[in-house]
Amino acid sequence: MSVFRIQGDRPLSGSVRVQGAKNSVLPILAATFLSTGVCVLHNCPWLSDVEHTLDILRHLGCKVERDGETVTVDASAPTGCSVPDSLMREMRSSVIFLGPVLGRMGRSELTYPGGCELGPRPIDLHLSALRALGAEIGERNGRLVAEGELTGADITLSIASVGATENAMLAAVAAKGITTITNAAREPEIVDLQNFLRTLGAKIRGAGSSVIVIEGGVPLHGGEHTVLADRIVAATYLSAVAAAGGEGEVTGVDWRQLSTVTAVLAEAGCQVESGMETIHITAPKRLRAVRPIRTAPYPGFPTDAQAVVMAALCKGTGASVFVENMFDSRYRHVDELARMGADIRVEGRVAVVYGVPRLFGARVRAGDLRGGAALAVAGLGAEGETVLSGLRHICRGYEDLAGDLRALGAKIVLEEEIVSES
Repeated sequence: MSVFRIQGDRPLSGSVRVQGAKNSVLPILAATFLSTGVCVLHNCPWLSDVEHTLDILRHLGCKVERDGETVTVDASAPTGCSVPDSLMREMRSSVIFLGPVLGRMGRSELTYPGGCELGPRPIDLHLSALRALGAEIGERNGRLVAEGELTGADITLSIASVGATENAMLAAVAAKGITTITNAAREPEIVDLQNFLRTLGAKIRGAGSSVIVIEGGVPLHGGEHTVLADRIVAATYLSAVAAAGGEGEVTGVDWRQLSTVTAVLAEAGCQVESGMETIHITAPKRLRAVRPIRTAPYPGFPTDAQAVVMAALCKGTGASVFVENMFDSRYRHVDELARMGADIRVEGRVAVVYGVPRLFGARVRAGDLRGGAALAVAGLGAEGETVLSGLRHICRGYEDLAGDLRALGAKIVLEEEIVSES
């Protein structure tokens, strides 16, 4: 069993370049299926979710090659339209293939996706968007089957869902006619997807706003694109410095995409200076409480940053309130933080963090991706050694968490533990 061993209570000092964004590269990889040429993607992180996505593309008949951070996909001659259950179960975002496979092949067949258990995340918005474009979708023997020739339409999302916006965009690019997506998600990853689709020749505009317009039915050629940096990974490393003290720098990321997170860290007593693709943070020995943090769709405070910022605020003064508006089960890390001495009270969607003078190293286990990163952040600020297991969750979103934290001056190593059968 792989574990991180973290020696905490050591001020950090260092600099790290942020990897490519998980939430951007996955829909972009799915979009390559719409291209009749060769797509070259740079800054593709080595993540388990990315590798599973590449496996899906290979299963569908695409030629896929990886050379370091560069991935090449040739989808000129696809051979399938069905994704097996074994691949679908690996990650929730696998549902993003529903739209592009349907648009390219006229039929798409897959099972319900897997991923972190964060409470109900129904895909009904994905299905209703595709139905608006003319898809006939049914369930046969536990599998979703979508068929039909797609035609442009007006799509209004009841919730600004990132996944549903992406699926609608990809299907609409293949649909004949004009599609308008209203109440679209505004995340930077949506803009990155639009930029890639434009590189392939798609006629699409409006990403970053609540209305996206697509003139579909245009054949897509190949293209080259660099995936934007992962703002949540950047938030994790900034939170790590805030938890441990000292100073650090993250590079390669647009500071504007992190303004709600850096504002909270500044309110907690950190000095934050932002420049072109650089954020520098200097943290005090102990943070102070902040005003209530409410997660919200972009440009609000990101739900994916909630856990790591909470971990940093555990060893502080006063009480900080978190209100989780996005998912029902996003406080699974709280019980593990309590094992380290944190004082957190949860009721429904509200968590109140009562700052404590110190945290203590303990054996803890990651229950999901961002919660696992939060435990690593807490371990850096805790006295003694923290042993963190459940690393498969962390590998879904962090290319080299231990290596990046060491670049910031942390003492953290990856080890294999022998598990006793007694």
